[in-house]
Amino acid sequence: MAALKPSRTPVILAFDIGGSGIKAMRLDPAGRPLGERNRLSTPHPARPAAVLAVMRSLAASARPFDKVSVGFPGIVRDGVVWSAVNLHDSWVGFDLAKALRKALGKPVRVANDADVQGMGAVKGKGVELVVTLGTGFGSALFLNGVLVPNLELGHHPFRRGETYEEQLGEAALDEVGLKRWNRRLGKAIKVLSRVYNYDALRIGGGNGRKVTLKLPPNVTIVPNTAGLMGGAALWKA
Repeated sequence: MAALKPSRTPVILAFDIGGSGIKAMRLDPAGRPLGERNRLSTPHPARPAAVLAVMRSLAASARPFDKVSVGFPGIVRDGVVWSAVNLHDSWVGFDLAKALRKALGKPVRVANDADVQGMGAVKGKGVELVVTLGTGFGSALFLNGVLVPNLELGHHPFRRGETYEEQLGEAALDEVGLKRWNRRLGKAIKVLSRVYNYDALRIGGGNGRKVTLKLPPNVTIVPNTAGLMGGAALWKA
């Protein structure tokens, strides 16, 4: 009788949807990469059908995979999008998990992109705040590794009548330049420290690499790939 072949370790295809790019990477259940990250530009206008077409293209070159995780830039509940400020209004009320499950034929879980990045970056001790610097300003809060859901700090007033996103998003960086943008970030870190009394602040996102100011000891820059690697955590619950 022939010996049974050991079953293959399940593979998770993780997506990170951003305002300028859509990334994909295959992961093992522990969140370790199983290959290189692939990226395609986010279509404009970024309506659901156009974004799904890009995701199908990325998935076609990433097979085989068994499950799908998605980090989406907005509030997501039970796979349904409730806000998408940096994409398109037509996302509101769209069941992304259902649509992608139909398109790819695999089980799908979707969460806010900053939440997913946090899952790939936090250490699980104390109060950890995660902010993502990219097209917009994302945020996630964790207590002993447990996510506090639906934190949308980016749209809260910050300074001069503008929100964190208006002061620290991609458009603001392009407008005021790297030096002034970093000064603003330094002011934001001081405010956030007083408001949240966090044990650690993790800064991620595509513009995390543009942070040049000297950071306090409990503030660290995390790789942007955490936004993909955290996708495995969506399947641990």
